[in-house]
Amino acid sequence: MDSKLLLLIGPRSSAVRGGLLVWHGSRCSITRGSRSYATQNSLGSSPISSRKQITVTNDDGRVDWRELNVKEKAARTTQQTFNLGIILTGLVMTGGCAYFLHTEVFSTDSKTVQFNRAVDRIRSDSRVREALGSGHKIRAFGEPTWNRWARARPIASKNYRDASNTEHFTMHFNVEGSSRGGVVDLHTFKRHGQSNWEYKYLFVDVKGQPRIYLENIDVSPDKPNSNFSFLGMQWRK
Repeated sequence: MDSKLLLLIGPRSSAVRGGLLVWHGSRCSITRGSRSYATQNSLGSSPISSRKQITVTNDDGRVDWRELNVKEKAARTTQQTFNLGIILTGLVMTGGCAYFLHTEVFSTDSKTVQFNRAVDRIRSDSRVREALGSGHKIRAFGEPTWNRWARARPIASKNYRDASNTEHFTMHFNVEGSSRGGVVDLHTFKRHGQSNWEYKYLFVDVKGQPRIYLENIDVSPDKPNSNFSFLGMQWRK
């Protein structure tokens, strides 16, 4: 004979309280005991998500875009736009620094390169060493300032092009040796289509002594094969 089972749940049931009512045809029996039953909430409700609300500050990208609500999608978009802005700003600053270093430090057209080459020529010239003092103690600096301890003094220089499209560069700075000081003037030029700079003049003025010319194209005209190129400059043999 078929049997039917009826589960009665609830502390206020008039027939059975927490028991099992078993029907056998027209008869029934009650079985009591400890049983575990599923509640209505666990049977019918959907599982509750345990993840945190996505915001601009805590989004790490692990939650899939399709699982985000409208507010969370707006937070992720804001965060990614901000991050992209930081990256682009960094790229622009890096490019600017690279351009500055190339044009002001490493390029043969830079003022720093022209200055360093002139100082090397001055320190290696025996006439200048005799006039100023020991060569390795000769220091070069820009225009005098009110602060005698200032390390970065401005150096007067100028770039311009003439009517024939020749580029010119002039510079004026100071040198000082172990015994006395002097003033340096240089003028270099680069003709259109050329890559090397040539000296028009480079001289040192020391008070009480004749002007010392290291380069002077007007006094010593170029002769065939009399110059050679090195480090972007024309040097006289």
